[in-house]
Amino acid sequence: MIEHLLPPGAAQGPVELSIVVPALNERITVGEFVAWCREGVAKAGVTAQILIVDSSTDDTPQLALAAGAEVLRVPKRGLGRAYIDATPFIRGKWIVMGDADLTYDFRELAPFVAEFKNGAEFVMGSRFAGSIEEGAMPALHRYFGTPLTTWILNRIYHSRYSDIHCGMRGLTREALARIDLKSQSWEYASEMVLKAARLKLNTAEVPVKFYKDREGRLSHHRRMGWLSPWIAGWINLKVMLVYTPDSFLLKPGCVLIAVGLVLSCALAAGPLAIAGIGFNLYWMLLGMTCATLGYSCIQIGVAARIMHGLRLGVAEKVQRVLTYDRGMLAAGVCVLAGIACLVPLVADYVSKGGRLAALSHPAIFGLLLIILGFQTFCFTLLLEMAQRVARKGGA
Repeated sequence: MIEHLLPPGAAQGPVELSIVVPALNERITVGEFVAWCREGVAKAGVTAQILIVDSSTDDTPQLALAAGAEVLRVPKRGLGRAYIDATPFIRGKWIVMGDADLTYDFRELAPFVAEFKNGAEFVMGSRFAGSIEEGAMPALHRYFGTPLTTWILNRIYHSRYSDIHCGMRGLTREALARIDLKSQSWEYASEMVLKAARLKLNTAEVPVKFYKDREGRLSHHRRMGWLSPWIAGWINLKVMLVYTPDSFLLKPGCVLIAVGLVLSCALAAGPLAIAGIGFNLYWMLLGMTCATLGYSCIQIGVAARIMHGLRLGVAEKVQRVLTYDRGMLAAGVCVLAGIACLVPLVADYVSKGGRLAALSHPAIFGLLLIILGFQTFCFTLLLEMAQRVARKGGA
């Protein structure tokens, strides 16, 4: 059950900026955090809403209300889910997210507001471009985990982030709706960043200050044990891969199927030699393997682009080109051609009483055609089912 609590005398209505921050048992810091937010709002010169999304078991919500923040009481379901639950209660046209533990300096909201006024749709904070207090970030995170995953995401999405795991970030309300968060836990951070890159949102990066935990407070990772950061990293990597199989499958798939088809077609009639180099049945088997793997990569990449809907117009283009009729016709032609290539081998096998001297090149080529035809048949069905689901959902 979700409960929206308002501080005494709180005014409701549109504001320029919404500060939306999840909290879980942050009684040590939440009061001062709200004061930091109010100071940051005053410096930025904007009207604002401070919304604490709380699932605490201590008196965090009471302290937040007393400090002047709105509190949204939600079940404990994860960081990503907290932001999803908060979306209907956000009143600002700009949003800044972060943590209520005083590790991010919310007294410095002006740089985010300035970027919003300049037209930015997604504003990423960067601890590496700003400052990191001694002891605030474990060496493993600072020098290995965060730089590595940031590098991976930048390579995949052709982005230029310097700190994809920075918890302080901002975006417009329209951008939040377009991103359409699905992640329930830690991985929301990567989903948000990669979708912003894929949707080609107008993006900016601002330096932020990162402080170590206050005396008596343990970070959530430390509360959950030494394995927690590794689990969070693995979950974030999973999201990066799940939302972008097209980026690392389509191009390699095209190369594989091209190599595979060249080898298979060239050797379909039998062995040949080029510049003294012999190409035989083993090369043809390699070609068959490359072609089938490449075709699978392409199919998964295309399906991913349609399912995620992060590239405008892709689904419509695929539906125009890869129609059900064309797919079934192509599948049928491939399978029939493959069977025709296999007929001589089967006839020879039968005539010799079930004995087969050796596989022939045309037979191998026939098997490849049957495999590609069956893959085309299955992919055509998958696309047709996806279109029917999409039409049903939009009805």
